[in-house]
Parts: sequence; C-alpha cells; structure tokens
Amino acid sequence: MEIKGIIFDLDGVILSTDDFHYQAWKSLATRLGIPFDREKNNRLRGVSRLASLEIVLEGYHFSDEDKNAFAEEKNNTYRELLNNLTPESVSEDTRDTLDELKRRGYKIAIGSSSKNTKLILSRVGLLNAFDAIADGEDIKKSKPDPEVFLVAAKRLGLNPTNCVVVEDAFAGIEAAIAGGFLPVAIGDATNCQSVEYKLNKLSDILMFDFLK
Repeated sequence: MEIKGIIFDLDGVILSTDDFHYQAWKSLATRLGIPFDREKNNRLRGVSRLASLEIVLEGYHFSDEDKNAFAEEKNNTYRELLNNLTPESVSEDTRDTLDELKRRGYKIAIGSSSKNTKLILSRVGLLNAFDAIADGEDIKKSKPDPEVFLVAAKRLGLNPTNCVVVEDAFAGIEAAIAGGFLPVAIGDATNCQSVEYKLNKLSDILMFDFLK
C-alpha cells in the first residue's frame, strides 16, 4: 500500500523527556521507600501512567485511593520538570525532517500515551506542526494496544496500511504491528527483531524506499 502518513511517538522520538519521567518516578519511589532504578524505568516506556505505577509498586500493596494520589504526585513532579523544555530541546535534524516530510506531501501526526503531549509540544514550539495529535486523553488502552495509533490515523483520514509508525519502545512497535501499521524503529526499539526499518537519527527515514 502507498504510504501517505507518518505517526510519531513523542518521548524518545521527537524529543527525549525520558529522564524527566525517571526523575519523577524515582522521587516518588524514594519517598515510599521502594527500590527503583534505570532498568525498571525502561519497562515503563510507552506505557500509561497508571500502568507504569503498577510496575513501580510491584510487590507492594496500596489502596486505589493511594495509587491515584501517587500517580498525581508523579505527574506534578514531571510537569515541573517540563519547565526546563524550550524550542532548543528539539534537534535541528528532527525539525528539518518534519519540514521535509510535509514538503513531500505527507501527513504527520503524534501518537503518544502521554497526557502531557500538548503541553510538551507547546513548550518546544511544535503544537501546530502536526496534522493530528492523539494522546493519553483520547484512549482507554495504552500500548501495546494500538488504540492511540488508530485514533491518530483516523484523524489523518488514513487507513493504518497507509501509515508508518515511528517508535522507540518495544511496546510501541508491538502496537504498530497489531494495528496494521508499518513499524519503523529508533533508539532502543532498533533491537526489535521484527522490524525491518531502523533509524540512527530521524532524518534516516527520508532515505527509505517506502517514501517518495
């Protein structure tokens, strides 16, 4: 099928706020006396906030009320850290790639599980750069369920088979495949054996044969 649209994950693809997430979860875990390290943090990538919290709290029991409060505490810490974002947080390579894709006539979208997507895009000056945005506010199921990508494709007016999904997390690659999209890996997801197309940097996508 002809590729007409590209859907990007946000964290780790368009820019990296992974360390902000780690710092926020680490702060919560430390306050609760729960061990938390980079290895466990990697399991949270592409996963919703509440699902991430369950991973953080593995082996520990808290009420649903406490869990909701913990999730809110983590998000408040994370949003404070987002104040460090500026337009310079997005690389020139990424901006040039988005501009070139639009120049070639492709529709571009964000498909992210984060409920802070619009805040992040606003801070880095990319809120109006995409033809569609689907995020954690639009879905009930997080990756590896393909819901967020299906919402993004629908908002672009395209079928999944006409769209590429660019992801840095294994859960995102699984979601792309499950939804019938062409998966493209960057970052940690390049270790996924089921992906044919892999990027060292975002502009590498311009060299692939599925684009004009």
